[in-house]
Amino acid sequence: MTKSYRPYNPQQQFLLPPSLQDWVPEDHLARFVSDVVESLDLSVIHTDYARKDARGTSPYHPSMMVKLLVYGYCVGVRSSRRIERATFDDVAFRFLAADQHPDHASIAEFRRRHLEALADLFAQVLRLCQKAGLVKLGHVSLDGTKVKANASKHKAMSYDRMVESEKKLQEEVRRLLEDAETTDGDEDARYGKDRRGDELPAELRRRESRLKKIQEAKAALEQEAREKAERAAEEARAKNEERERKREAGKRVGRPFEVPNPAEAKPDPKAQRNFTDPDSRIMLDGATKSFVQAYNAQAVVDGTSQVIVAADITQQAVDSRQLIPMLVRVAENLGVMPKTVTADAGYYSEANVTAPLLAGIDLHIPPNQREESKAQAGGQGRPKSPVAIAMRVKLGTEAGKAIYKLRKAIVEPVFGQIKDARGIRCILLRGLAKARAEWRLICLAHNLLKLFRATGAPTCPA
Repeated sequence: MTKSYRPYNPQQQFLLPPSLQDWVPEDHLARFVSDVVESLDLSVIHTDYARKDARGTSPYHPSMMVKLLVYGYCVGVRSSRRIERATFDDVAFRFLAADQHPDHASIAEFRRRHLEALADLFAQVLRLCQKAGLVKLGHVSLDGTKVKANASKHKAMSYDRMVESEKKLQEEVRRLLEDAETTDGDEDARYGKDRRGDELPAELRRRESRLKKIQEAKAALEQEAREKAERAAEEARAKNEERERKREAGKRVGRPFEVPNPAEAKPDPKAQRNFTDPDSRIMLDGATKSFVQAYNAQAVVDGTSQVIVAADITQQAVDSRQLIPMLVRVAENLGVMPKTVTADAGYYSEANVTAPLLAGIDLHIPPNQREESKAQAGGQGRPKSPVAIAMRVKLGTEAGKAIYKLRKAIVEPVFGQIKDARGIRCILLRGLAKARAEWRLICLAHNLLKLFRATGAPTCPA
């Protein structure tokens, strides 16, 4: 006996117009993203369009474009071309676009034009998480992770190689110009009768453009060296003024501090600059133990539900200078400082743990080897700094151990969720400002997923 099947006819016409609301389940992430975006304040984007000339083609609605981008970041689809294809191939994207299909150029332009406004939505979503009880600020953990820049480390060059290459290219350009000048007599044979004969040869254009890039990068490194020397000179002058006050008060003082001359400052010969994304830096990725062209992405994570309460990106490979600025960002976002903070040894410095601004916070940050002095003659190996001693004692108590043990469970899984679950290991946009804004957009999507999962919706993508 033949088994009967349910009717299947790919050519079947709809008897009634289809409804967008039938395309995705009620508890789908796309519906949640749509509802949240509708509740956000997009007035900055609307004002930007109202300020522009009304002539030309009408733009796509900002709410739709924001929904597509935010949902894309939630599911790891960030490329404007992939989002465009998804409006045809993926029912969730098609639902959010209301069956419209903005081309990838429009999507990329919307993100570029309104990137700062999109990044500022991070604070609005964070406050939604706070209202939902997902943020308590009782215990937060701070950590950083290296995210690759949209540039290859092989496109970087050190300062000493720039100097060498600049001389070599200048000589090649001079030689090519001389060769071109000596061949003016046979222009017709060389360039053709339909050409003026004064066009630059392709070989010369390539060398001139490369020489220009190298000279620009070399000048930027020299400017950075001068600025660094100026800061060092200001610090040295301030220390000398303090030294002079102590000397006038009858106290013993050491030798005066040397004040560097910014005009004589030279870059480190090994200092590098990338031609594709000059703001990125070569950094050691602790996870892979390899050097990558990257940014250092920072996140402060609340211990209640792993919601990111502050996010930023820096060019500095080390984390020690990020503790105070990141905790200040928490206060800016939520209006109050956290009660307890845990961070690894990379964030420790005596200046950090004794900063008046953090006086009311219970800090659990182990001293690192750089901050601890060498072992005493007795061989005890104890740090000389009273501040470091006090922190070691604090972390050695049962309570201190229990609190610090939570650090890994709070902050480190967040980076795994971003990098592994959603496949976001690289910043697409180039330049520090754009990279910083995109990282906040990535963290916005992370928080949105936390808020979505808190509702118990079962169809959230991995």
